[in-house]
Amino acid sequence: MKIALAQLNPTVGDFKGNTARILEYAKRAGEAGAELAVFPELAIPGYPPQDLLEDDNFLAHCQRSLDTIAQATAQPGMPAILCGTALESATRPGKRARNIAALCYDGKVQFIQQKMLLPFYDVFDEQRYFQPAESQSLVEFRGEVLAITICEDAWNDKDFWPERFYANDPVERLLDGSLPDGRKPTHMLNISASPYWEGKQQVRRSMIGAIAKRHGVPAAMSAQVGGNDSLLFDGASFVVNREGEAVAVAKSFEEDLLLFDTTLSHPQTVTPVVDGVEAAWQALAMGIRDYVRKCGFSKVLIGLSGGIDSAVVAALAVDAVGKQNVMGIGMPSEYSSSGSVDDALALANNLGIQCEIMAIRETFNAMDKALEPVFTGTPFGLAEENMQARIRGTLLMSVSNKFGHLVLTTGNKSEMSVGYCTLYGDMVGALAVIGDVWKTKVYQLAHYANREREVIPQNTITKPPSAELRPDQKDTDSLPPYEVLDPILQAYVERYESAEEIVTSQGVDRERVEQVLRLVERSEYKRQQAAPVLKVTAKSFGTGRRFPLAARIRQQL
Repeated sequence: MKIALAQLNPTVGDFKGNTARILEYAKRAGEAGAELAVFPELAIPGYPPQDLLEDDNFLAHCQRSLDTIAQATAQPGMPAILCGTALESATRPGKRARNIAALCYDGKVQFIQQKMLLPFYDVFDEQRYFQPAESQSLVEFRGEVLAITICEDAWNDKDFWPERFYANDPVERLLDGSLPDGRKPTHMLNISASPYWEGKQQVRRSMIGAIAKRHGVPAAMSAQVGGNDSLLFDGASFVVNREGEAVAVAKSFEEDLLLFDTTLSHPQTVTPVVDGVEAAWQALAMGIRDYVRKCGFSKVLIGLSGGIDSAVVAALAVDAVGKQNVMGIGMPSEYSSSGSVDDALALANNLGIQCEIMAIRETFNAMDKALEPVFTGTPFGLAEENMQARIRGTLLMSVSNKFGHLVLTTGNKSEMSVGYCTLYGDMVGALAVIGDVWKTKVYQLAHYANREREVIPQNTITKPPSAELRPDQKDTDSLPPYEVLDPILQAYVERYESAEEIVTSQGVDRERVEQVLRLVERSEYKRQQAAPVLKVTAKSFGTGRRFPLAARIRQQL
């Protein structure tokens, strides 16, 4: 049997558009000779739908769209369709919705498999919405016995994971089971919406490969692709043979239709894995592109400081939406060096984007004068530094309001971790593009941007980083060097290591570690008011990392 894995980029709540894409790809699969087209988890409503699942009308749309898709399978040349959706729960009491995979052919929904394991960690909150399946079963289709699983159902293999979140393993039950006539499953199909983070592709493939090899059953994963808010989905759908070896792999970070023949066990279509800096670049560009498009915008606006962060964001934006849709604004103050202005203009010229210069000195002086009755007799300090950032934020949002451009923020993960950013200033905007990228990784992205020609000026890369809010300011005036700071932050923010563990493993002075950790905790209020962050690491700021504001942590732990 020929099967097509159709990795789509759905928009949450766009039932008409998502259904049309499913039918379009199913038709293409049929024309290519496929008997079954397999679509990702929740492909009909889009993933993740979040509290939309609390709306009965939303679930009704899910049902109507599924009926439309099922009826289309009666048309000549259309293959069977296996796709994910949410439906009203069949049991009460319990949650109102269920996460299901529906097998449709001959004009009807012929089989439904309900998801059993509902993730509740990191960015996932499925136990809030869905009723878990009490049981699952195999299904016979065109002479094959299929074990149909939904994403997390395959992520609890006791022989693969050193620690597990669930007591039961649905995959083990299905693959060790049989039909009433004693026939065992011949293939496992997993429909998935698995968010990207660096290294995730290899984890998925190794995990599914281990399952296939242990049970001697070929397996395939049809994965979602695209960006939905903070979450990025890399696609890279794949097939492994009974030895756990990849025999077919789809493209990364773009829609694709991957066909494979179940009778063949040798490699058929294997696209090279995209990883490392290249994967991070493609993920972030895709995230910008989809956020802009799905939110109904076309053009973006970026404050260009001449520094490396805004340069990388601008280069990513051009890759994502095209140079004609990117506008930069340089907003120098009396503390900005002439080199920074020159670097911003050179970047704009290299990228071919529009760039306007709006000096803020007069605006700052007017604000300073307005505050004179209150500020008289006090030294220049943090308030005056932040005023400059807030003037820039006001200018950006004013241009955004006037012309409908979407503002991209330029702060990196290191700055967001320690609060080296200004609320209502450089934090204004709709999307934090590199908010999950450590400063040291930003430099890697800059070099990647320059892999073929100089896009980001060399001076931007080599000069010491500075906010330029006071004379001769350097980031190292307030923070440890980033090559020291980032490993401390990675250990604390992403792996939850204690100060003692960090001191021991990194050999860093304990006082410095404690200082950094205090900065992280004191800055939580800023992060909770930040723009959505594109997630590219295993632990990003946002819904996957939740901490209280009014808490005393360092004093107690």
